[in-house]
Order: sequence, then structure tokens, then C-alpha cells
Amino acid sequence: MASWKQLEVHTEDQTPHKWSVSLSEETFKIFFAHGSPTVHKIFGDGSLFSPLLFGKFFDPSDAFPLWDFESDVLLSNLRSSGKTSIDWFQTDDAYVLKADLPGVGNNTVQVYVENGKIMEISGQWKPQRDQSKAKDWRSGHWWEHGFVRRLELPEDVDWRETEAYMNNDMFLEVRIPKSTSDSGTSGNGTMTKNSD
Repeated sequence: MASWKQLEVHTEDQTPHKWSVSLSEETFKIFFAHGSPTVHKIFGDGSLFSPLLFGKFFDPSDAFPLWDFESDVLLSNLRSSGKTSIDWFQTDDAYVLKADLPGVGNNTVQVYVENGKIMEISGQWKPQRDQSKAKDWRSGHWWEHGFVRRLELPEDVDWRETEAYMNNDMFLEVRIPKSTSDSGTSGNGTMTKNSD
């Protein structure tokens, strides 16, 4: 049986200037061309963290509205060539993201939900040389030390109930429950009256 481990989903991250340095297409090309096999696994074709995942360059530190698109359509070229093992979909009660995470290493993946609007999946693949003096790796050229994919959450989610699981430190599954329309609360947390 597979070894599933529940990850803590963080809702507060006070890191200043996190993801403030954008990854440009030219910078990525140079970085990737000179990258190690680990870099190629993490940022290569079909990876959740690849800036080219959606068919054209898109900085993974910018939030992407993933659930506005069908995975079969957006990933059709990668799927036809067998280069991706990512899927996202919605059920009647949740939004789901599943992805293989090759090369990210043991116990490095973290999941954050920012203000109920953005979900961030990130981690460090290469430690900074002098961590005692260094600022947080996410505040500079983050791709030299880690990886990220930031996703816009749909409006109808109960983000506080987000669950994330890792299987053998290689496969990620995230489930974000949909908010129930008859729960008696509005989007701002105040009680509403249902009238027929």
C-alpha cells in the first residue's frame, strides 16, 4: 500500500517581499540550459513548476487561475507526448489537483493559502550556502534554490478546510472543498437568512 502523509496547510506566512523577483523567459532559458539534472526534473516539460507548463511562458510565482481551464485542453500537447502527470478537476464537493513531483526531494513541499485567494505550493531544492546571513530564499532569485506554483482559488471554496497529501514524497494531491451554498453564511463570514 502506498505511503500517504498529510501535509500541514499554512494560512499565515509573514515573509516580506516573497516572490518579488519575477522569473523572465530569458532568465529561465539561461538557467535551464546550464541546469543540473535536478533542475531539469523540477522545471522540465510537464512539471507542475515548469514556467512552460501551460504551453507558453508563465512565471510560476504569478498566480494562475487553474480551475478556469480544463486540464485536458490546457495540457493536450504534453499529454499526447506522455510528458505530464498533472491533473486538476472539480467534483460536486471539491476542487482537486494531482501532480507527480520528481526531483523535489524529501519533505520539502509546503502548501500555503493566502487570504483565501491564492494557493501556493513551494519548496526548496537547494539550500542556500550561508543561511545565517541570507535572507529568505523566496525573496530573491528563488528558482536558484527552490520552486513554486501559485494558483488562484475559485470563489466558491472553503479554503480553511484545504487538505494536502504526499505519497512517497513524489506525488501530491490537494483537495479544496467547495463552500456549501446552504451553510447559512455569506462570503464575508456573516450569517445570512435563506428565504423562499
